[in-house]
Amino acid sequence: MVALASAFIALAPAAQADTPTSSVEVSPTTVVPGQTFTITQTIHNPTDFTVTFAKAAIYGSPTPITDVVDVVSCTNTTAVGCFQAGNSYRAAFGDLEAGGTRTTVWTLRVKDTAALGSFTLQHQFVGDNYAFETLDGPVITVAEPVTQADVKVALGATGHGGLNARIDYTVTVTNTGPSAATGIRVVAAYPAGLSFASGSGCVRVGTTRTVNCDVASLASGASATPKFSVNGGLLALGSYTTTATRTASSPADPNPANDSASKTCSALTGLIVTC
Repeated sequence: MVALASAFIALAPAAQADTPTSSVEVSPTTVVPGQTFTITQTIHNPTDFTVTFAKAAIYGSPTPITDVVDVVSCTNTTAVGCFQAGNSYRAAFGDLEAGGTRTTVWTLRVKDTAALGSFTLQHQFVGDNYAFETLDGPVITVAEPVTQADVKVALGATGHGGLNARIDYTVTVTNTGPSAATGIRVVAAYPAGLSFASGSGCVRVGTTRTVNCDVASLASGASATPKFSVNGGLLALGSYTTTATRTASSPADPNPANDSASKTCSALTGLIVTC
């Protein structure tokens, strides 16, 4: 029993020494210009004294990290926050007691001008009265941007009452980028009880209750507004829901969540139509 206790006591300092003075987790490790990513960094004070003005520091080798990314934010710091110091970025924690740890989550944005290639992330625990060794972290790769164009669809409607009740629809197609978009098709479907009247940039598909709204090309940030109208007639009554959905565009659309939009209009006979 005494031997076991002695062995445990002898091992305890070694177990404590296994805790690195700085550790990092990077997500993701392959990024493109303009992309944000995170580094979770934890520093640990293994000494028996307080390290004053403790800071988590990150570097890049051979490319300085300050040439590759800008700091968006860092968490759990003092009012000093995160700042650039030479070719490093640092997150300030204040004094760190013996045995203490602190963790920050860096949010970084890859510069639009960042050179393609890889660099080793380096990290360190630095204080005003003591600095620990600089450690190598994972390799981060700045890759060629993927060509994508996020095409967003919105649908507006205006009702017109009268002897021949009408609903005018405006399909707003917006390319939020980052690349130009071509070959855009939005298919709109309107319900039974309505009949196609006319279109500008939208064409009825045969004898169906669908229309194709085509936009040849859109630069990043640009919008187009194809339109079509349907008639309800004097006897129109109830709710009518029409849906417009992007079905084609090039290059790939990374965000299907904004590819569709719907609008509901109500008719109290054809004389009163509201949308």
